[in-house]
Amino acid sequence: MGYKNLHHFVEVLERAGELRRIAEPVSPYLEITEITDRVCKQGGPALLFENALGYDMPVLMNAFGSMRRMCLALEVDDLDAIAPELLSFLEAEANTLIKKLKLIPKLARLGRMFPKEVSRAPCQEVVLTGDEVDLGRLPVLTCWPGDGGPFITLPVVITHHPDTGRRNVGMYRMQVYDERTTGMHWHAHKGGAQHYRVAEARGEPLPVAVAIGPDPAVTYAATAPLPEDIDEILLAGFLRNEPVEMVPCLTQPLKVPAESQVVLEGYVKPGERRREGPFGDHTGYYSLADDYPVFHVTAITRRRNPIYPATIVGRPPMEDCFMAKATERIFLPLMKKTLPEIVDMNLPVEGVFHNLAFIAIDKRYPGHARKVMHAIWGLGQMMFTKIIVIFDKEVDVQDLSQVLWRLGNNVDPRRDTVFADGPVDALDHASPLPHYGSKMGIDATRKWPEEGFTRDWPPVIEMDPEIKRKVDELWPRLFEK
Repeated sequence: MGYKNLHHFVEVLERAGELRRIAEPVSPYLEITEITDRVCKQGGPALLFENALGYDMPVLMNAFGSMRRMCLALEVDDLDAIAPELLSFLEAEANTLIKKLKLIPKLARLGRMFPKEVSRAPCQEVVLTGDEVDLGRLPVLTCWPGDGGPFITLPVVITHHPDTGRRNVGMYRMQVYDERTTGMHWHAHKGGAQHYRVAEARGEPLPVAVAIGPDPAVTYAATAPLPEDIDEILLAGFLRNEPVEMVPCLTQPLKVPAESQVVLEGYVKPGERRREGPFGDHTGYYSLADDYPVFHVTAITRRRNPIYPATIVGRPPMEDCFMAKATERIFLPLMKKTLPEIVDMNLPVEGVFHNLAFIAIDKRYPGHARKVMHAIWGLGQMMFTKIIVIFDKEVDVQDLSQVLWRLGNNVDPRRDTVFADGPVDALDHASPLPHYGSKMGIDATRKWPEEGFTRDWPPVIEMDPEIKRKVDELWPRLFEK
């Protein structure tokens, strides 16, 4: 069953030797970032800063910052184990009696995915409204020296579509301007931004709730690249194998995870913008200042003993890299449903999610690699991928040494490079225009005569299997004495 709350997850991390408590007084202004960044780069543990200078709540950092902690967060031994079950639900095939019978246990689990409404919740043990609302009571981090101010970096932002009522749960950074307002960093391509566009066209404010520190499954689900019509709270329930308890907000017509640490209730006005940023971002560069909608806080509710969770982003590897690798493994089978020729995919951390994708395919016909490139650019958030490299199925795309060796050997730059124009990530500072630029595809597969390659393609050097067996037997006598 799922974690009851973030405190429960912290206990599990500590028992597993994956948490370090920091009792020394440390400032949320730059100091927590510097300590956490060093620990991230060394592959170190989660950190609980028990004495954040000037504040009465501890700060949790790097909680998802390794593959082991991601597995602990999602309660699995291997992230690849999640994907087949998730795929079976989304397929929901039941067109024969046998399939219907097989679906029964799936339906039982499906019933546990749906959220459960409660009337009382730990996240509302303390309620601040009116003049009591003060974001300055939260230990919000100023992460990097060039940042425009302190930023809430791990918020679970909840909105409903003004027309359909469908819920969207996303994670968008929030610069704190003063005690009652923040920025709302909605990229144009995100679900929350679409909800706001619709509300703005109607001349209406958009209600918004921000859950800080729900259970790990909800936090992860807020980052997942789901189709627009799938509720992230359902995904969290699936991952938890238990419903997410939701409680109605006190000042807005929304529901939030009942076990959250802190909840911000408020709204975003139509037509209102304010300069937001710069911000030291996951690209390793500062994202430039720009105008974004403004979030007005109408209430702060929290637990009596909250933990404030946060993350930092910057030059990889960072905590967000492991969250992204989890997404890569969990959602790869869904991509294979559209593109069954895909064998494996690697979004290397150096590519910061959207700059590089290495894809191995079962090549079946001339031009197959180019077909896959263009298909990937048409898949949800994969549209932002700046460089896609396609390899044959025998290439281990998780092995960067092998990837670079094949890339250097198999590519004729003029013949095998494809350029396309389209949407790019809002944080891409290299594109000539915001949100629009070029992408590159590279065909690193073996070339066929049907593709105009008339020379012999050389075989890869491999030792004779019998010689390898003999040397395996000889090896201990040579080097393992």
